[in-house]
Amino acid sequence: MPLSNDTPTAPKGYERLQRILADAGVASRRACEELIREGNVEVNGQLVTDLPAFADPKRDDIRVNGRRIRLPDASVTVVFNKPTATLTTAADEPGMDRRTVMDIVRHPLAPRLFPVGRLDYDTTGMLLLTNDGELANRLAHPRYEVPKTYRAIVSGVMTRESLAELERGVVLAHRTQGKTRGAERTQGVHVNITKQLRDRAHLEIKLAEGRNREVRRVLARVGCPVRKLERVAIGPVKLGDLRRGHWRDIRPSELKDLKKAVGLIDAGKSSRPKRGKNTETR
Repeated sequence: MPLSNDTPTAPKGYERLQRILADAGVASRRACEELIREGNVEVNGQLVTDLPAFADPKRDDIRVNGRRIRLPDASVTVVFNKPTATLTTAADEPGMDRRTVMDIVRHPLAPRLFPVGRLDYDTTGMLLLTNDGELANRLAHPRYEVPKTYRAIVSGVMTRESLAELERGVVLAHRTQGKTRGAERTQGVHVNITKQLRDRAHLEIKLAEGRNREVRRVLARVGCPVRKLERVAIGPVKLGDLRRGHWRDIRPSELKDLKKAVGLIDAGKSSRPKRGKNTETR
């Protein structure tokens, strides 16, 4: 029988239900919380909608939309070089037939992998896919301030004034569920000009925030709209020479460094997260 929010602490062997689901590759931990609240999860035949809730992953019958979850044999994380015209999702919207990252990543555990965060449909470069729900949750949440690095080709001239404005942060409209809900100033974006031509500039961009299409929006805000955009690193993990449309398992040393960056491995400092706003995607 699942333990509900009436239980102050979980007994030995029990874990938070959303973490069990995330570790099974259902979705990120926050998405699993929504699945529970929306009434899509049963434990031993009992519908669970209140959080926190706990279960024993080794003994309880846990089902999502009537299908029993399968616990992973091991955590898997994949580095993928996303091509253009590809959705960062497991499946397209009903009635649409666009290519998704899961149509390309043919990993043996592909059905249990899910993307960490998002890349725009026409943005290329590094994307992580994993069945490790806790790692995905921390990487996607900006309070852990894991920097993402991009290379961009933009139209126009990147001036000193534009660089200074980007470093200070620019004001962008805040949109949720297709509606504008005020405006907010972004965190500072570090930009390095690698080449300036008459009508375009080549840039390297680093930021820790992750608002919707943030890189494209802040560059357009200073008069340098993006022509091409590629993500080349997430925290300490670099895309390197991985070819477009190809994937590889993350190296053990990379995974260790990534877990250190989000406090899942003690790096000699407190693993308490930094404060920040809950945002996502570029």
